[in-house]
Amino acid sequence: MAPSSDYTPPQDPLDILHTDAQILAVNKPAGLLSVPGRGEHLADCLLTRVQAVFPEALLVHRLDRDTSGVLVFALTPHAQRHLSMQFEKRTTKKAYVARVAGTLEPRTGTVDLPLIVDWPNRPKQMVCHETGKPAVTDWRVMKYEEGATRVRLAPQTGRTHQLRVHMLALGHVILGDPLYATGAALEYPRLMLHSEELRIKHPDSGQSMRFRTKTAF
Repeated sequence: MAPSSDYTPPQDPLDILHTDAQILAVNKPAGLLSVPGRGEHLADCLLTRVQAVFPEALLVHRLDRDTSGVLVFALTPHAQRHLSMQFEKRTTKKAYVARVAGTLEPRTGTVDLPLIVDWPNRPKQMVCHETGKPAVTDWRVMKYEEGATRVRLAPQTGRTHQLRVHMLALGHVILGDPLYATGAALEYPRLMLHSEELRIKHPDSGQSMRFRTKTAF
C-alpha cells in the first residue's frame, strides 16, 4: 500500500524472540513500517519502537509494512557489519508462509524472474527481462484450501516485493495484497504473508541460529 495519511499501525507490545549482547530478534506485526516513512505521520515504525527499549539497536534488513514475522536487529556496529554481509552474500536462510489465490500447481517449483521498480506506478515493482535485477524464489505447497493455496516461500534473493510480484507472475496473487490483488483476492483484513523463519550465523560465535514465529493466519 502506498504510504498515505491513513497509516494507523497496530499498537502491539514488542514481541521479542531473542536477545543477547549482539543481536535482537523480534516478531513484527503486520501494518507496521520497519523504518520511518517520509513525513511525520509515518514516523512510527518498528525501528523507533525497538530503539525506545534498545537505544543501541541498528537496522540490518526490513520487511514490507504489510508483512509480519521475524526481523533481526544488530546491537553493536560489529554485529551490523557481520549480519549485513550475510544478507548481502545470501548466506541467510528465509522461509515465508503465504496464502495465495487459486490452486498453485505443481506442488513445488522455482520462479526466476528479474524485477525492477515500475516507475509510473511506484512503489509497485514489475518483471523486466531487459533491466530487472535477478530475483529467484522457491515455493512448496503446504496445503490446498477452498479457492486458495497455503504455500511456503524461500527467496534466494531479497528484492523489493519479490514474493508478491513472483506469485502474481504465476497467476496466484497473495491474498489481501493492497498493491497487487484485485477483486475478491483483495477482500482480506491483511496481506497474507508472514516471515516464519530466519536463519543466520551469530556475529561472535559463528553458531547457526534459527528464529521462528508462528503464522497468525
